[in-house]
Amino acid sequence: MSNPMRPPRAPRPSASLRPATTPTRRTGPAARSALPAAALTAALLLAGCSGTADTEPPGSTSAKVNPTSARATPTWAPVTGTPQVIPAVRDFRRADGRGWRPSKGARVVVPAGEKSNVADEAQRMARDLGLTVVYGDQTVQPGDIEVKITGKSGAQANNVPVQGAADEAYTLTADGTRLTLTAPTDAGIFYGTRTVKQAVRAAGGLPEGTIQDRPGRPQRGMSLDNARKPYTQDWIEARIREIADLKLNQFQLHFSDDQGFRIQSDTHPEIVSADHLTKAQIRQIVALAGSLHISVVPELDSPGHLGAVLEHHPDLLLHRASGSVVPGAIDISNPKSAPLIDSLLKEMSELFTNPKGAPAYWHLGGDEYQALMSSSPATKYPQLAQAARQKYGPNGTIEDLTTGWLNGRQKTVEAKGKNRIEAWNDGFFSSPRVSPDKNRMVDYWTGKEGGHRDPSSFLREGRNVMNFNDEYLYYVLGEPNQFVYPTGQRIYESWTPLVIRGTQPVSVPASMTGPDRIPGARFAIWSDRAQAQTQAQVAAGIRLPLAALAQKTWDPRTPALSWTGFKALADRV
Repeated sequence: MSNPMRPPRAPRPSASLRPATTPTRRTGPAARSALPAAALTAALLLAGCSGTADTEPPGSTSAKVNPTSARATPTWAPVTGTPQVIPAVRDFRRADGRGWRPSKGARVVVPAGEKSNVADEAQRMARDLGLTVVYGDQTVQPGDIEVKITGKSGAQANNVPVQGAADEAYTLTADGTRLTLTAPTDAGIFYGTRTVKQAVRAAGGLPEGTIQDRPGRPQRGMSLDNARKPYTQDWIEARIREIADLKLNQFQLHFSDDQGFRIQSDTHPEIVSADHLTKAQIRQIVALAGSLHISVVPELDSPGHLGAVLEHHPDLLLHRASGSVVPGAIDISNPKSAPLIDSLLKEMSELFTNPKGAPAYWHLGGDEYQALMSSSPATKYPQLAQAARQKYGPNGTIEDLTTGWLNGRQKTVEAKGKNRIEAWNDGFFSSPRVSPDKNRMVDYWTGKEGGHRDPSSFLREGRNVMNFNDEYLYYVLGEPNQFVYPTGQRIYESWTPLVIRGTQPVSVPASMTGPDRIPGARFAIWSDRAQAQTQAQVAAGIRLPLAALAQKTWDPRTPALSWTGFKALADRV
């Protein structure tokens, strides 16, 4: 996860609560704002296509195509080449024609109606392009975009997180000045709208033909440490919009560490840092993410990295045999420790809500517990060794006790409805007496510290492994401990989801490296030296790495564009 402990910082003033309205996009100086819809429409001509061969469920209605429509067929210079988007589309079948561009009077047509699951995606695309939306049994006219769900998923609740990559597929067809967008879920529709938006920005529109697109890995995202450095709600929401446009679908929030606890708590207000996000702000962030088909992964780290909590509960701090205190580490042998952390887990679990039946994520942390980073844990921490023997028998170890601690915290969040549980790879310990819960995914970030297992060992024992490779995917403010800021070029040219540790692909049979076992990757921003960069500098520094990550997790093939070409495209979209 993170890195060895850092000195605490002075708190900054509390973030203010913004009204619960749909926020406008805000970015740092280096981030490019979206073109205003009116200006985009005035500068470009655009038209849509319909009449795909996609099947629809029985009883569905499709907008009618009327070649004798009263609207004149728009004219424009042909859109040539391949679709210009990030990540690149997986398959494009070219056809003869002028392609599609935004044009005056063009509409987004939603046959399923204003209350359908795809209405919000259609409305968002219309705003992006300066078009209007019409619903129901409408004639698809020249220049229009028709949007429709195919298959059974159209009946599910709106904006429910998908179960896998197949649910994120979509088809776009530009044919005869019309555009048709179909997908099995509203998530797929959303990704299709991102393709249209980017293609218009980059090349004015889409070339004639059919795009069939889908991700290679089902979990693709960004992780933010706002515990050591508080980030504003506006900044966080701007990044969520940014990663959504890149078709990334996860946002991890590390909100508690030694330097701060950054979310309002009603059960333990004493632990909350002065500069924090209110519960209302978190709800707005979660709602925005959900509307953009992004799952939020909250992380309350334990039994290490608890300095902000333990500052107000010093009786629970871990002590060495010498009597010295271990900063940030909780004494898991103390019977009062688990109730304190469980009360926070329960309160925060209720704040990070999920639609019924959807994947519900929670990150337990588990990394860098100082008792297990010692060369002789039992000697230095005799109270932990004694507690382990009492609980697990004469051969019980501190590793057993720590694994049991994380298993207990997992039960707490599972009782609150969380069903996708994760922990850092150095929070998994080998022991014949206690095993980590079998449903816990390994978030693999490092193999540099002594004793850490190779990712192949986790895959061989049947665990799924998320890629957080600190060689490529760790943006650590101030570049401490030999970290250097990752570049988009290095990710683009030499990293893949199979490169989990170091610079070489994990050495296991191919059957263990599919998206069911290595579901994807997240790019992590760690705020070790909080003042090393401003929020605007962070936004600028992560822009190209996020774009490269999006490309490499969406499409397993070697990218068609050179890095120079990819960077130029990133500057346009």
